Amino acid sequence: MHIEGFKVFCDLAETESFTQAAKANGVTQSAVSQQVSSLERQLRCLLIERSKKKFRLTREGQVLYEHAKPMVQAFAALQARLLEAKGVATGAIRVATIYSIGLHDLPPYVKRFLKAFPNIHVHVEYRRANEVYDDVLANAADIGLVACPVRDARLVIVPLRTESMVIITSPSHPLAGTRPLPVEKLEGQRFIAFEPDIPTRKAIDRFLRDRGVAVRTVMEFDNIETVKRAVEVEAGVSVVPEGSVVQEVERQSLVALPLAGASLERPLAVIHRADKVLTPAMSRFIAMLADQHDSPSA
Repeated sequence: MHIEGFKVFCDLAETESFTQAAKANGVTQSAVSQQVSSLERQLRCLLIERSKKKFRLTREGQVLYEHAKPMVQAFAALQARLLEAKGVATGAIRVATIYSIGLHDLPPYVKRFLKAFPNIHVHVEYRRANEVYDDVLANAADIGLVACPVRDARLVIVPLRTESMVIITSPSHPLAGTRPLPVEKLEGQRFIAFEPDIPTRKAIDRFLRDRGVAVRTVMEFDNIETVKRAVEVEAGVSVVPEGSVVQEVERQSLVALPLAGASLERPLAVIHRADKVLTPAMSRFIAMLADQHDSPSA
């Protein structure tokens, strides 16, 4: 028996998905099935109830998971300590990030990190907010980058910073010259929103509701780039992170308006599994992102 087989089995037990377990280990679904079958042959018992529509471990499978999980964690911790003792900065970091952070905040940090640690590979995937959480919990990503983090006992949340939100309009919009813009001016405006399940959308809705402002939501999108394009073609106005529209403001395709008499900010955070054994590479990467004095523009 190999520790890799135990890890695959533990990931499968936790995600209840052959697809997610395969992704977490960089193998095919077929390879996951073969690993499980190999364990069953060696242990001479069934580990998964295959006749059930819903994934379920057998009693023996549950016992194996309870004993294998500490071994997998201990081996991961051993690997991390050995690398730390050698002073070796190698390995890979799998990052799942929402679009706005991945496109506008993360790149300079990755560039600086890779310059300092050229032997570390940073793999970044752009995901919807709910998918970032799913990937981290399924161990398909080592860390996630999110806005307005949602508390979960299975996760550790590392606060990064807050970023200001601004109202964006097309240059020809009637509100474009109102700076700063009273939030009441948004009453009845055609509004380009994020999809309802996105945490930033929930924060914006709460902000407007608390101030008694009702907008007319005409479009909903799952990523910030599409929201900006819709505003550029005069489909409506929106509220987005200030740093995400720097280029559009410079080329005058969008106008960014600060709010008058009120401020709307969203917190950014790193998330990782509470039981995740962080390698030296992961710890350094998180520390760099969390260090407010280590801005890439410094």
